[in-house]
Amino acid sequence: MKERIKGANPYMPLWEHVPDGEPRVFEYNGEKRVYVYGSHDIAKTEYCGKNYVVWSAPVSDLTDWKCHGVCYESNSILYAPDVVQKGDTFYMYVAEEKGSKVFVASSKNPAGPFVNPVKTELGFDPGVLVDDDGRIYAYWGFCRQYCAELEDDMATIKKGTVKENVIRHSVTSWSPKDGFEDEKDAFFEASSLRKVMGKYVYIYSKRYYTPHPEYGVYEDCNGFLSYKFSDSPLEGFEHGGDISLNGGELISNFDGSKQMTYRWGNNHGSIIEIEGKWYVFYHRQTGTDEYSRQAMLEPVDVAKDKNGKIFIGKITYEGNEPVKSEPVEMTSQGAYVNGLDSRKIISASFAVHLFGGKKGGANGGAGGAYIKPVYEKKDDIDAPVVDITSGLTAGFRYVQFGKTAPFSVSAKITACEDMKVNVRIDSYDGKIIVSGEMKKGALNFTSPVICDVTGLHAVYFEFISDSDNVIAEFYNFTFD
Repeated sequence: MKERIKGANPYMPLWEHVPDGEPRVFEYNGEKRVYVYGSHDIAKTEYCGKNYVVWSAPVSDLTDWKCHGVCYESNSILYAPDVVQKGDTFYMYVAEEKGSKVFVASSKNPAGPFVNPVKTELGFDPGVLVDDDGRIYAYWGFCRQYCAELEDDMATIKKGTVKENVIRHSVTSWSPKDGFEDEKDAFFEASSLRKVMGKYVYIYSKRYYTPHPEYGVYEDCNGFLSYKFSDSPLEGFEHGGDISLNGGELISNFDGSKQMTYRWGNNHGSIIEIEGKWYVFYHRQTGTDEYSRQAMLEPVDVAKDKNGKIFIGKITYEGNEPVKSEPVEMTSQGAYVNGLDSRKIISASFAVHLFGGKKGGANGGAGGAYIKPVYEKKDDIDAPVVDITSGLTAGFRYVQFGKTAPFSVSAKITACEDMKVNVRIDSYDGKIIVSGEMKKGALNFTSPVICDVTGLHAVYFEFISDSDNVIAEFYNFTFD
């Protein structure tokens, strides 16, 4: 029996739906682990749900995630939380009543349960920083940004410290017309403060509302995690850049502009250093709405230039000096930095490219193919790619073939019509390494690999039929 790949992207099991994940490294009982606290998409017909769950992984292996269960429960819908440590106590900032009321609860265990909630004066999407000197700062807001210093009780705002719009906000039909709009670098939500190379780095969800063809953005888009930085925790933030975009692989058009290949949606997360390496934690969309989001991560580069400017993401250097950063690529591999093992079972739900087809659109856009959410807690479950029409490509970045070329591919595919399946490498219109036929009603696809393939490659499954109907559902694949 072949082993299934787990802990890729998404890194939690495919039945789990945890967005808004703020990662933290905590040491407890002599063990350092990465803890993720996010809201929990279990309501299914609206954002989030009425509990928080905690997942963690050892710092030595970001593919080995463990669920610690429910750490906080409510009678109201809970939006994005944050957790920090001060002394021997862990504090969870709980966003009750869809983020309109924020409480701070506490625990001696980073996995909770978090108890004794105390009302705070903080607001939507709270993010908290315990500084090196023990002072505590809080950040929050939706389409308008706030920050302040907290008293040692972790709940009370220090008198006279509240500041507004230290990061200018986005322009929307519901944002205030207060003169603090920003046309180029607009705060939307999802405040998170981290200390990086001595600087205060403000990570947030940006909302672009002007076209950015280099990112495939042609309409209002808040699929980005972005950042600014400062020498001070409550003022002086300078432009940084974009760290993450959850719109999948970007492909080039003939005019040099780009096109997303995965349906973007809201984004929330942060960066963290783990064992000397930096990562961004964010979320993607599944289904046809924003109510079944999943946790993702990517390695990122972090650097500081001679003038003190912070660079985060995919960095371009001139010599040893950083000169430019841009969003890191959205991948299927996540923490598997050498690619997904081609000889193991790879779920179709690891796709970061769902593009084309008769219905067009990317991951559910304009009725196109999408990843169907699943909720049954089974280790061998797949979240299939459904509503596949002719011309659709499903891409995986990246797959590791090793030094020995495979001789065949096997895939669990339900054929709803007669069709051809091609497997391409390196790009969605790249070299064909597999081509085979499926008859309507078939449940499995097996075909020889027609050329030697070794090393690391992007892999794309292409589905072709004369039918204008839905032609397939795609569950998983492996090479032999």
